[in-house]
Amino acid sequence: MDRLTAGLQTAYDSVAEEYAQKFFHELQHKPFDRKILDRFAERVRCLGPVCDLGCGPGQVARYLHERGVDAFGVDLSPAMVQVAQRLNPGLRFEQGDMRALSAADGAWAGIAAFYSVIHTPREGAVSTFQELSRVLRPEGLLLLAFHIGTGVIHLDEWMGKPLSVDFVLFSAAEIEGYLRESGFRIEEVLQRAPYEKVEVPSRRGYVVARKE
Repeated sequence: MDRLTAGLQTAYDSVAEEYAQKFFHELQHKPFDRKILDRFAERVRCLGPVCDLGCGPGQVARYLHERGVDAFGVDLSPAMVQVAQRLNPGLRFEQGDMRALSAADGAWAGIAAFYSVIHTPREGAVSTFQELSRVLRPEGLLLLAFHIGTGVIHLDEWMGKPLSVDFVLFSAAEIEGYLRESGFRIEEVLQRAPYEKVEVPSRRGYVVARKE
């Protein structure tokens, strides 16, 4: 594990409980996100396992599971995985690095990656998306959510904890380009304004892409 990844893991380990308190019920306040996840669930239901990648406390995996999807979660942070397991009994969660997943080639029918690429440096985006393509079945579906913008936001404190972490902002065009270069076919690109008093005030981007 390189220093950047180790630092990110440590950061999320340190805020796992606070993060879960803040975000586990967030979908209740985000009708746009629920609609997108509903549509995603309809398309991947009964096709095989679907990963909530960068699952945090597991709210997306839980939402998909409740809609009949064979959903499970993967997160870099062991502490976050423990929280997800506690909050979602009966669902499967495991520790893993999205840049080097333990799954076999073509193992998954779908991936929902909600804000899990926000710590991916631009120079590592293509290789990361290539890894996601590797573990998807032919025609497997990817639903990606991200913060729209330019540049990188660095924090030395988050949720009351001292840490060092970078948040990368992407344009929709950037994400589309990285995905195409990584072997995906873009099916849909959507954007929305932030929900006031519910989330960080950044514009949100969503891309639905299918493995070629």
